[in-house]
Amino acid sequence: MFSYFRKVFYHETDKMAIVHHSNYLKWMEEARVAFLEDIGMPFEEVEARGIGSPVVEINVKYKKPAAFGDEVRVDIEISKFNGIKFEVDYTILNAKTEETLTVAHSAHCFLKDGAICSIKNEAPDYYEKLMAAVK
Repeated sequence: MFSYFRKVFYHETDKMAIVHHSNYLKWMEEARVAFLEDIGMPFEEVEARGIGSPVVEINVKYKKPAAFGDEVRVDIEISKFNGIKFEVDYTILNAKTEETLTVAHSAHCFLKDGAICSIKNEAPDYYEKLMAAVK
């Protein structure tokens, strides 16, 4: 499991003084990009090799709100990976209280030149790094 920490900024809140729901998706992406960098797959390097990994599915369950000034922790795990598609589980918590705020799941495929590809064939080094990270 990989953990990503960040503070909630004022501009991320809405008229009800809580984090707008759209920001959780951004935090998930920040955590996913930080995770890939942590395992040796910096996203800019992956893209420089002509490989993309778009979101193909996302599911988010909001349990409790975060507010301005809170610190959140995004825990991330690769739940499935077959070389063509990978799936990620997220738990977003209040870093101070450990309360679960949001649970989510996303799925991604790999693309090369606009077509779905096998990362095992296109970048075996990345395949090995992701295989090692599967829970």
